[in-house]
Amino acid sequence: MGDLTIGIDIGGTSVRASVVDDRGAMLDTLRAATPPTAQALEHCLDRLVGELTSRWAAKAVGLAIAGFLTPDRRVIRFAPHLPWREATVAEDMTARIGIPVFAEHDANAAAVAERRFGAAAGGRNSLVLAIGTGIGAGLLLDGQIYRGSFGVAPELGHLTVVPDGRPCSCGKLGCWERYCSGTALVDTVLELLADGDWGRSQLAADVAADPGALTGRRVAGAAADGDAVALAAFAQFAQSLGQGLAMIADIFDPDLIVLAGGVGAASGLFLDEAREHYARLVTGAGHRQLARIRGTQLGESAGVVGAAEVARQAISTHLAEAPTRS
Repeated sequence: MGDLTIGIDIGGTSVRASVVDDRGAMLDTLRAATPPTAQALEHCLDRLVGELTSRWAAKAVGLAIAGFLTPDRRVIRFAPHLPWREATVAEDMTARIGIPVFAEHDANAAAVAERRFGAAAGGRNSLVLAIGTGIGAGLLLDGQIYRGSFGVAPELGHLTVVPDGRPCSCGKLGCWERYCSGTALVDTVLELLADGDWGRSQLAADVAADPGALTGRRVAGAAADGDAVALAAFAQFAQSLGQGLAMIADIFDPDLIVLAGGVGAASGLFLDEAREHYARLVTGAGHRQLARIRGTQLGESAGVVGAAEVARQAISTHLAEAPTRS
């Protein structure tokens, strides 16, 4: 079983904590709703870890966080869906619970997990694109996480793909994640329904009955059932995905791209079509090698497993660097 660590994926709506072994297997999992205040959220994390460590001898904790972290990951500067601002969460939590805690950007954690245990294994320069509520990205150059000069790279979800397009929560217009995410699927369906009569579409009937109940997951389920509106929404999604992947290839030239996250896990609905758009739109199409594009092997568990692996690697590095006593 090897050393056990705890990975915690902290999302805007839910917190998921798991004990993970050195093969990436999740042995015990707890979930909780994400509290709205920093104090309540920290209490929630302490409680989840306390319950897991009462059953398992975990040596460290990793936190996967959607937000801006300093390059050393000691400070969470900003997390749009979480209450932390300029917060030393890992350090403070270490002091409270008595075992080491390490923070990581959630997309970077997913990238670590997919490289160690999943679809990014064997890639030299790899991009893991986490497509869920928005878009997160983890870039591995020669197997190492690329963070940029200030710890926030690569913020690919906020590349502008449609000038003066849909408004984004970041304050800009036309961001990629506004056309290629779970929330984007909802907006696309609503636009399609406003523009035409879709006849026997069950999704159209469901939206007419309760527009507020529409989710990206519901659109994916309807597409899997062959619903015309959902399939049309995924066709637009695939085109936007291919467009963004072509831009990424022009900038980073990766040899492997892995689609992770909640929507990425449904890649069978759009991956082939997205590949075609990517191959057509990339600069030098037909005269260059293209990145392999794969769906996730770890699904929505990548953030948790990656956070646990980040913690495992951190304590291993600390032990290796510790001076030996004579």
